[in-house]
Amino acid sequence: METLFEPFRYEFFVRAICVAVVTGALCGLVGTYVVLKGMSYIGHGLSHAVFGGAAIFLALRLNALVGAFAIGVVAAIMINGVSRRRTIGADAAIGVITSALFAVGIAIVSVLRIPRLTDALLFGNVLGVTVRDVLLVAAVAIVSAVIVFLRYRQMLFATFDPEVAEVSGVNTVWVDLLLALILASTITVSMTVVGVVLIAAMLVIPPVIARLLTDSFHRMLWISVVTGAFCGFVGVYLSYYLDWPSGATVVLAASTLFVVAFGVSSLRNRRPLPDVGIDVH
Repeated sequence: METLFEPFRYEFFVRAICVAVVTGALCGLVGTYVVLKGMSYIGHGLSHAVFGGAAIFLALRLNALVGAFAIGVVAAIMINGVSRRRTIGADAAIGVITSALFAVGIAIVSVLRIPRLTDALLFGNVLGVTVRDVLLVAAVAIVSAVIVFLRYRQMLFATFDPEVAEVSGVNTVWVDLLLALILASTITVSMTVVGVVLIAAMLVIPPVIARLLTDSFHRMLWISVVTGAFCGFVGVYLSYYLDWPSGATVVLAASTLFVVAFGVSSLRNRRPLPDVGIDVH
């Protein structure tokens, strides 16, 4: 029994567990809207843009997190603007804009020669988080939860039928911008846990697991949040004993849970696709 609780004797591990659980819950919350809007690729793309922003601000000797958030927001706005013109799809807009920013980031860190920091941003370093990091993640999670609570109906309507929502008086441009701000914030603070390479997985896997288990949007939201938090806890806990990278272990925990959920869903003859037959209540 003492062996099971051994990691909790260390302050760095307690901080790591706290930030991983909150980040997992946050990814589950935001990822639900991302998945249902059919923009799962945006998490992957924005994470690359965020890396470019962090690198640019490091080169200017400014705060990397501020740069990551700022560039992430700009990239999200550009993606929304390009995709709304309907000349090219959102996936193509994401590919062009974020790939360019990621390339800029790679070029900058190569010139600056900061491999250790680069590894932390790309793959995460949850065991190196500080109290400030924990408070920052908690603040973003609380603000995001409050926004979703206050704008629940508008975000729900804009997610499932944006054209009808717009006709009904919902400002879908504002809702999309709000979601972009939350998403950019989530990816920025999640870099310390899973890194930009794996953050897309944590934005997608918990909501997909939830969709496999329920047809209700309300329940899907809660299941996704709980699943993300659970995977964050299990992943960091196992990484201590296995001596694996924390980010990779968190994603592997989520992937394993997905296999289980998929098996349960298959046995119950549920449809695994998230784009049809979902109850919005």
